[in-house]
Amino acid sequence: TLPHPLVSSLESRYSPEVVTKSWYFPPVNNKPLNILHVIPSVSPLRGGPSYAVINMVKALQKHGINAEIATTDDNGASEQPLDVPLGERTDYQGVPVYFFPTHNSSGSSFTQDRGFLFSWPLTQWLSNHIRDYDLIHTHYLFSYPSTCAAVLAKNQGVPYIRRTIGQLSPWALAQSRRKKQLYSLLIERRTLNQAAAIHCTSEGEALDVRNYGITAPTVTIPLGVDIPEIQPDAKAKLRDKYDIPLDAPIILFLSRLHYKKRPDLLIEALHQVKSKHPNIYLLLAGSGDPEYIEQLKQLLHQLDLHYCTRFTGFVTGEDKDLVLQGSDLFVLPSFSENFGIAVVEAMAAGLPVIITPEVQISPEIEQANAGLVVEGNRASVASAISQLLASEKQKLSQNAQTLVKQSYSWPAIAERLADIDRSLIQKQT
Repeated sequence: TLPHPLVSSLESRYSPEVVTKSWYFPPVNNKPLNILHVIPSVSPLRGGPSYAVINMVKALQKHGINAEIATTDDNGASEQPLDVPLGERTDYQGVPVYFFPTHNSSGSSFTQDRGFLFSWPLTQWLSNHIRDYDLIHTHYLFSYPSTCAAVLAKNQGVPYIRRTIGQLSPWALAQSRRKKQLYSLLIERRTLNQAAAIHCTSEGEALDVRNYGITAPTVTIPLGVDIPEIQPDAKAKLRDKYDIPLDAPIILFLSRLHYKKRPDLLIEALHQVKSKHPNIYLLLAGSGDPEYIEQLKQLLHQLDLHYCTRFTGFVTGEDKDLVLQGSDLFVLPSFSENFGIAVVEAMAAGLPVIITPEVQISPEIEQANAGLVVEGNRASVASAISQLLASEKQKLSQNAQTLVKQSYSWPAIAERLADIDRSLIQKQT
């Protein structure tokens, strides 16, 4: 029987007794499950959701589940689609993926919403193959591929899970509000309510789902990260690579360069800290819209911080491990994060973190004394940076790494997901 703590919330009509006795139960046979994960994009430029679904599928495969991904060839902010085979099973970053062209990448001059990503070839493929799978796991809301998969799964009698990726938070719903209200009225609220379950990655996200009036049961299972290999002399190597003095403390921002993540607030806080710590440097590691990046550069010049700031661009692999292990602090003052995979990666590397309460795993981090949770204003962020620069951070780092190993390791999370998948499939039979 699946341990009760893995389930944070279920629809109010399911009593604890019902949950314990009939919702979760061990599989009746060892037949491998076929699970299809549908997400609008797996482009690295799309940030955490792409990273998460690929590693989720890898972890499930190691747990004996036949997991695959169906998606589009979208490449985030890039004008060029991903250079991948279309319409066939492809090995992509070590997992099986089916890519399909979006309306834009198929040669049309029609310019669509970069988040909607309509794809008629994906629709046709899903319609023909969705019954090949025991369960459909969709990622993202208010986007055509995920919504389409949910509708087709319902119509063809295949159970499906919806992962909201924080898109029902008050901040997220306020963005393009009228468009989302119409989309929800026409279809999205129905696909959520008819789901076998809503997959949330934090208690805060589950609360957002309930507050939105969704009646489908929710399960709360966090995402995971891999424990990085230690890079010897990472601090020296990082400073040498980006031409930073050896004794300079480095503040790391590792995420998409997007106004939601508030790198501008971090820059303003850094300006306030600079008087006490004149040798401090900032690494902005990530990609983003060129216009927004230019705005950040202008702000840096206005505050005379351009000389002590480095834009690394998108980093992955050893480069990513280097910035995580070679920096001194990690700061993410985001408006809204349903999970915050970069925060967990930083903690896994032993990097002290400073986050805002809107990062929805902040209660766990605060309870474990694994980082500082501060209000999203310049004075609070600046004070937290000064506090950590002036204090011994070893205990904080140890707590962070312990929290990651106990709560955010992929093997344990894959086992929880596998149990959920089996239970939902059996419930439908």
